[in-house]
Amino acid sequence: MSFVNSFMAWNLKKRISTMEYAFNNGAEVQLDTFNALLKEGRKTVFGKEFNFDIIQTIPQYMETVPLFTYDRIKPYIQRMMSGEQCVLWSGDINWFAKSSGTTSDKSKFIPVSYDALEYCQFRGSRDVLAWYYYHNADAKVFQGKGLMIGGSHQVNTLSENSFYGDLSAVMMNNMPFIANFLATPSLDIALLPEWEIKMAKMIESTSKENVTNISGVPSWTVLLLRGILEKTGASCIKEVWPNLELYVHGGVSFRPYKKQFEQLIGGDIAYRETYNASEGFIGVQDKDGEDMTLMLDYGIFYEFIPMSDFHTQNPRTYWIDEVELNTEYAVIISTNAGLWRYSLGDTISFTSKNPFRFKITGRTSSFINAFGEELMVGNAEEAIVEAQKICDCEVSEFTAAPVYLEEKNKGRHQWVIEFTSPPKSLSQFEEVLDQELQKRNSDYEAKRKGNLALERLEIVSCSKGTFYKWLKSKKKLGGQNKIPKLCNDRKILEEILQIHRNE
Repeated sequence: MSFVNSFMAWNLKKRISTMEYAFNNGAEVQLDTFNALLKEGRKTVFGKEFNFDIIQTIPQYMETVPLFTYDRIKPYIQRMMSGEQCVLWSGDINWFAKSSGTTSDKSKFIPVSYDALEYCQFRGSRDVLAWYYYHNADAKVFQGKGLMIGGSHQVNTLSENSFYGDLSAVMMNNMPFIANFLATPSLDIALLPEWEIKMAKMIESTSKENVTNISGVPSWTVLLLRGILEKTGASCIKEVWPNLELYVHGGVSFRPYKKQFEQLIGGDIAYRETYNASEGFIGVQDKDGEDMTLMLDYGIFYEFIPMSDFHTQNPRTYWIDEVELNTEYAVIISTNAGLWRYSLGDTISFTSKNPFRFKITGRTSSFINAFGEELMVGNAEEAIVEAQKICDCEVSEFTAAPVYLEEKNKGRHQWVIEFTSPPKSLSQFEEVLDQELQKRNSDYEAKRKGNLALERLEIVSCSKGTFYKWLKSKKKLGGQNKIPKLCNDRKILEEILQIHRNE
């Protein structure tokens, strides 16, 4: 395996100079991407409908083509799923990534072209390893197996040449041989549709492998690691997999989980974050630190809307050459799978322009603004992390929603929290969390001052497994499924509270 490791390291690192060029010439690379997308788009039904033939510049594109949500672009996708080609993209589309919404039971079906797979999804997976090898000359990732924790890998047939599944299913069914050879578990386990059955078999089989790297969403990876320890009787993961050196994660913020991982693993490993969605591979962590780098040569053209303007009618968008640091933006993408001016639903803030580094700050639909407090997910996650440190406790999952003004009571935020290790005093944790939120959000602080509009937040500590049961009830186990952290209505929180009350 040492030869395989050396060869793969050499092959991966050939991309470094190309990536560095894109890092240092972001506007030029994005302009090239824009022109390449436009050229292919002119051949499509969508391109003809929106006059791509007369569009020559980025401002013209922004003025001519409206912004699209999934509901708005869905009729075009349905035509593609029925077998019609050249609707949104010039090449054949045979695969669709099924993506479950986090706030409803509806599913999205995202077109996945060959270009999107090869030059976006797979390129992103390779690039995060390229940077890891670049910074770690003694890396030995390919001297063992890579444990991939996806969702339900079941593939469903739409027609003779058209298929759908979650993103991990689409990728696994199109991966090159060498990637499958170096992966665990085996395909017969990875393709099992039932998450809980698959998890049990993954624990059984992978505990016997030489696992050197893991990739997956933190919330699901934690469950697997705990299962491995329970199965083997080991005190830490390093006793089971002594050569484990890298964990690649994404899907949710890693900050609330890092302490759990350090305790479970029981030794030093590298952590690398990726920003990957069914719609495209957006960013990689190319070095130590919390920021990721926006990958500008993956066949995605980016636009950004300041969140202060997002909910206005016809907001102005800015391309990469116009963004400012420390401004929260909604992400708009045009992709090499035929998503045009598509609202991704995520918010980011740039921390650097050369290269374009950023932090994910939340979701455009995940916030609480019932009383003008404009509390965002980033505020909440940072406050949770600090409150854990101060109160010496460990949070597994949380969600929060407003309690609205009543005749005798002011409004407040209600949090449902599942603790791995609870605080000695829940009241103290409430106070600390409330103070940490005020430090991070001046609007929240203003509404809390003197209990003017908001009373101190309230926490309901729920039993272990409550959030898992909610996800299971929604058929959202595994993969990129996650708990909505903040909601402006109480629907999800009430459902979780009901499960808690029934315990």
